[in-house]
Amino acid sequence: MPFYRHSPVGTNSAASQVSPPLPAQRHARCVALAVSLMLSMMPLATHAEASCQPRSAAQLGALRRAVDKNLAPQPRAIARVHTEGTLPHQGIWDASVEAERDWPLMRQLAQLWQAGRAPEDARQLSRLMRAWAEIYQPDFNPVDETSLDAYIDAYVIAGEALDADTRQLAASFIRTLADGYLQQMESGFRPRDPRWQNNWNSHRVKLAVLAAAALQDDHLWGRARQAFDAQVARNIRADGSTLDMEERDALHYVVYDLEPLVRAAQVAQGRGEQWLTHKSNGSGSVMAALDWLLPYADGSKAHEEFVHSRVPFDAKRRDAGLSGYSGPWQAKGATRLFAMAATLDERYAGVARQLDPAAGTLLTCWPKR
Repeated sequence: MPFYRHSPVGTNSAASQVSPPLPAQRHARCVALAVSLMLSMMPLATHAEASCQPRSAAQLGALRRAVDKNLAPQPRAIARVHTEGTLPHQGIWDASVEAERDWPLMRQLAQLWQAGRAPEDARQLSRLMRAWAEIYQPDFNPVDETSLDAYIDAYVIAGEALDADTRQLAASFIRTLADGYLQQMESGFRPRDPRWQNNWNSHRVKLAVLAAAALQDDHLWGRARQAFDAQVARNIRADGSTLDMEERDALHYVVYDLEPLVRAAQVAQGRGEQWLTHKSNGSGSVMAALDWLLPYADGSKAHEEFVHSRVPFDAKRRDAGLSGYSGPWQAKGATRLFAMAATLDERYAGVARQLDPAAGTLLTCWPKR
């Protein structure tokens, strides 16, 4: 089994060795570096703890408005969702998007219950979590199901708010996700199919890691750790570049690939394990990949998206007029990624705040268990 450090991440890495900033961006870059330097002098836990403090009245108000806007008279649960590889109005794309409005809603209700313990929030949350556990049939397409992390979050944050039957149903549903994705990665790996090494598999890993941790199942956790280790080895190069960049020529997909791995590392840190810097078989690490992306995120470098993508569907989405599939990459797309990364290493706090001063409000924090 690979060795995982339990000590804080150091500050000596390639993130401080990025290319010199462009002249028009030098002032902003210097300010960001100064903020990062100040933050790096604080204890490692400071930023993570600050990001996980009880939400302000304004933040809770925004959560309440989001819930009121999206809560429907009945759960939207359906047996299957599918948007991956399809365009709007194709197949069940529209029905899936509508149904999936329930997924972040469950997380938001859990966060509201955590803040105020309102019985109505608990009732609505139980209603949604029961419906999805009873009706939805996972098909283990990680792109379609990646946002089910919100279901797992809701279980961890507000499990005690659920009635006993719903809690048991939810735990069984989460175990189905964990077992299914782990079995896929352990016995279904296809070395010639990039979907078993690129962002698809990063999302499999995230769901397996979160599910194992939510259930506090040490056996599942060990298997999920091995899956994370294997994905880092296959996906991240020694210089920090990723397979997804090679395939898609798009920083959009670098972010989409790294977000689930950083989320998994956050959960591992909550269990006393350090995954951010872990390397395997000469690979890079998640930290190396973040450092590779950093000069694009802070504006030192620019990139024209999807110019040399090997995936024909990218051109179809561009031709259909979907935004983000041509033109320069917009660094705001990495806000959530670097906000999460900053909870693991404070050197990323500067760029997270540069992208959005309120970036910490995007984080989902699990209570100590």
